[in-house]
Amino acid sequence: MNFMDDKQRAKEGVRVTVIGMVGNVFLTIVKGILGYLSGSSALVADAAHSLTDIVGSGVVLGGLKVASQPPDENHHYGHYKAESIVAKIVALILIFTGVGIGWSSFNTFFQGDLGAPEVSALWAVILSIVGKEAMYQYTAIVGRRIKSSAVLADAWHHRTDSLSSVAALIGIGGARLGFPRLDPLAGIVVGVMIVYSGVKIYLTAINELMDKAPDQEVVDKIKEVALNVEGCKELNDVKARWHGSKILVDLKLCVNPMATVLEGHSIAAEVKKQILQNNSEIGDVLIHVNPCHQEGSDRDEQRCEQCDRNKRNQNAQEIKLGE
Repeated sequence: MNFMDDKQRAKEGVRVTVIGMVGNVFLTIVKGILGYLSGSSALVADAAHSLTDIVGSGVVLGGLKVASQPPDENHHYGHYKAESIVAKIVALILIFTGVGIGWSSFNTFFQGDLGAPEVSALWAVILSIVGKEAMYQYTAIVGRRIKSSAVLADAWHHRTDSLSSVAALIGIGGARLGFPRLDPLAGIVVGVMIVYSGVKIYLTAINELMDKAPDQEVVDKIKEVALNVEGCKELNDVKARWHGSKILVDLKLCVNPMATVLEGHSIAAEVKKQILQNNSEIGDVLIHVNPCHQEGSDRDEQRCEQCDRNKRNQNAQEIKLGE
């Protein structure tokens, strides 16, 4: 594994997260003060959402720092799963925030006397929409480039804030047009949107922590690359799993049973090298070398499972043709 690359990756993640935190501090202050002064529950709810973005970004910073650490005596496979854990924490923050905002707005909706927010609330929420969407675009681009679920979760935190600001804009505008209940109603919509986003991020993090396999296209490409290496006769038991932001691969390959241990090792080393070079998301490849029955005599006692299955299938086909 290339730890210099991991450090650079963490550096980019930290930079975009810090920029997001600074932007969120500014927006939280502006929306909170103007929401309170203008009497807009939707804008106050939106400010609370921005506040959770600050907390979430702080959690992401800690996770990126841990995830960038190399393997040690207590974590032989590295610390990549720290990013999945962080994404899960950010998701929980979103869910609880959404529930709280929705409940508060629900209670406000049934109050008897609701006034229309001041026009300053409209300017604040427009500023929030533009700022948060820009922060989402920037953070998402970096998150996809460095393949970080934690940074992508933070990006979606920005996007939900942008969308919630759109809902707040509709609510505030509607309230000023003579429909005051649209303001707290927008707050309820904001809460639902935040909860939905949190659940989505939570499920993604759970899949990573459960060692979910990558897309079948990734596994197929691993097989294709390995089989193109000279000396690799057959593959079986090809397995891959997400380990945080990295993919770990386990596979068995067949070589000529007459090959020396050194030759078998050289073939396996080349297969590993080619797989790692083909996909930067793959962190490590563990290879077990088997003698290939198809290349040896019938007296060979050690056979790979795939070659045994091939021989059985071949025999079955010959019997069927003979009938």
